[in-house]
Amino acid sequence: MFAGLARFVVRHPWWTILAWVVTAAAIVVLSPSLQTKSDQGDFLPSKYESIQAAKLAEKAFPQRADSTAFVVVKRADGGKITPADTTKLTQVANDLKGKNYPSVVQVATGPQTVAPNKAVQIISVGLKGQSQDDQKKQGDAIKQMRKDLPAELGSGLNAKVGGDAAGFVDNEKSFSESLALVSGGTFVIIIGLILLIFRAPIAAILPIFVILLTEMVSMKLIGAASKVFGFSGDDSLQIILTIVLFGIGADYYLFLLFRFRERLRAGDDKKTAMITTVERVGEVITSAAAAIAVTFLVLLLAAFGIFSAWGPSLAIAVLTMGVTSLTLFPALLSLLGTAVFWPSKSWKKHPKAKVSAGMGRMVGKRPALIALGSGAILIVLAFGAFSFKADYDFQSSFPQNTESAQAAKDMQKGFPPGLTTPVQVYLQSKDGKPVPKATVDKFSQQAKGLDGVGGVQPAVPGANGVTRVDLLLKKNPVSTESITFLKDDLRPAVHQITPPDTKLLVGGETAIYGDINKVVNRDLSVILPVAGVLIALILLVLLRSVVAPLYLVPIVLLGFASTLGASVMVFQGIKGEPGEIFHLPIMLYLFVLAIGTDYNILMTARLREEAKEGHEPRKAAALAVQHGGPTVAAAGLILAATFSVMLLAKVSMLQQMGFSIAIGIALAAFVMSIFLVPGITALLGHRAWWPGHADRPKQRRGPDPMEDQFATRPDMRV
Repeated sequence: MFAGLARFVVRHPWWTILAWVVTAAAIVVLSPSLQTKSDQGDFLPSKYESIQAAKLAEKAFPQRADSTAFVVVKRADGGKITPADTTKLTQVANDLKGKNYPSVVQVATGPQTVAPNKAVQIISVGLKGQSQDDQKKQGDAIKQMRKDLPAELGSGLNAKVGGDAAGFVDNEKSFSESLALVSGGTFVIIIGLILLIFRAPIAAILPIFVILLTEMVSMKLIGAASKVFGFSGDDSLQIILTIVLFGIGADYYLFLLFRFRERLRAGDDKKTAMITTVERVGEVITSAAAAIAVTFLVLLLAAFGIFSAWGPSLAIAVLTMGVTSLTLFPALLSLLGTAVFWPSKSWKKHPKAKVSAGMGRMVGKRPALIALGSGAILIVLAFGAFSFKADYDFQSSFPQNTESAQAAKDMQKGFPPGLTTPVQVYLQSKDGKPVPKATVDKFSQQAKGLDGVGGVQPAVPGANGVTRVDLLLKKNPVSTESITFLKDDLRPAVHQITPPDTKLLVGGETAIYGDINKVVNRDLSVILPVAGVLIALILLVLLRSVVAPLYLVPIVLLGFASTLGASVMVFQGIKGEPGEIFHLPIMLYLFVLAIGTDYNILMTARLREEAKEGHEPRKAAALAVQHGGPTVAAAGLILAATFSVMLLAKVSMLQQMGFSIAIGIALAAFVMSIFLVPGITALLGHRAWWPGHADRPKQRRGPDPMEDQFATRPDMRV
């Protein structure tokens, strides 16, 4: 199969390139774009209480704001807010409302918004809309309001605008700068390291352009699939997809380039060298792409809509990259030939490979010690995963010197932290009539006495017999502690004081994150074992072995756990952070589990290839590390270094992702694939390939004139 594909692509490179370009152009022109959402709650199943509360609120409060900004006002002299100040601010609120800022539907204040200690007074600004266009309009409104406020307030009063919409305005620049840094750093590192390895600018630049084109095609294919199958993505999909494609695209490119150089060194002409390369590496790339795509498709089992939308999107991208790697890359390389390595002449020389040869000898001589040592490193790190805490406070990951961050600090001088994100309790009468005021007042008094509640806002009546009562938490409402508290303690306690003849639902952002916590834990418990089984089946088909998957799959899962544990030790332990971004385990699933499988397939294929050459198990392991190790090391180094750039970002959320994925890839490449997998395979010997025994030596048609050269001058094979 791969031999036939290789012959066609290499013998007809221009036709291959033309077919790829025409197909890509048709896809880009004819396919729709993917529609994305930004609200995390939109991706929760309707069975969860917070979503039921949100749906009830849409009907009972159709004119309600979708988000709220807060103007936090305090006296310039540090004194207490006076009645005269309150009168002044009421007029200011009316003036601001009269300016008709885009997306602003309400501006309100009054004596009830003065802090009990009179340190600050709040002007509440209701904003409508959730789309990207709406968010831009809201941002414009915040910016204009900040310009207008000094003149409106006059001397004696100072104001800062906070809230989620204001935070988005303040942090947009930090996030954009961070993403630009990551994107630029990705290009620099991929180009720089490939240039360092091959000392050839064409070899370094070529994958950037091909991967960018593949990404463009992939996004359009995903858009078409979303229309057919009815899924959507969130705003982070583009970033994740870019990282995935550059990660696996660079890997597959290196798989091809290392083997191509090997065959050229062996004396093959450029056409024969590329045909042999695709024939040998094609199975590895296909199996790896299939394993990663299946791993991503398992996300369809997720109940959380973001994850289930990522699944097909990323699977389409990976398969597209797999096709590109077996067609466009080989066609281009076969045309370029040795020119791809220009101006360096080092491709002609057989490297001494002292490091890889030394590692290979070490694995071959002491496989038990190597397996125990590398396995122990992973196990020790994996213990840290038991202490993982999810963090949902995205705002705290951004710089704290912005106006919105300062507004939040000022507001907490007079109000509980929960004022910005109240727990919204909805009371609905069973007969459809308004809930009696006495009933609501009694409920409010009882709720105010519950542990963790710092205050209760005045009740807001709505349609269909619904009344909303906002509870203000004493602690940060989106902290891990508050989310756990609401999920385990407050929500049950509120339900226990439900008034007679009413239905009660607990909603709001804290409740949504509590339900997200439940669904994410459920998804991980389903996704990981199913992915393990499917990866095992792919390995079984590839290797025709029942035994090999029995240790390869647990090794990959152990790598996932050790990566999460290492991240916990650094960020929660050393840095003392309260937790890590809640979707970090899924991110590690996407990258570490998938890439770990990628590298293991490459190394296992090389182990089998060396065994088929007639080498006994320990010798085969030594040669596999010697010849395949440099490719895994190069691919792992480039990918880990790419993610490490995220450590330079100003946003701690990106720093966590960057470190965690980088250390995971490093463990997958330099611990699992180079040491643990060859060590265990060498120990098991011929039994590792039972019952298919794909390691049986192949029959040779004649002596290989290059064999002695390979024995004495080992090269860097894939």
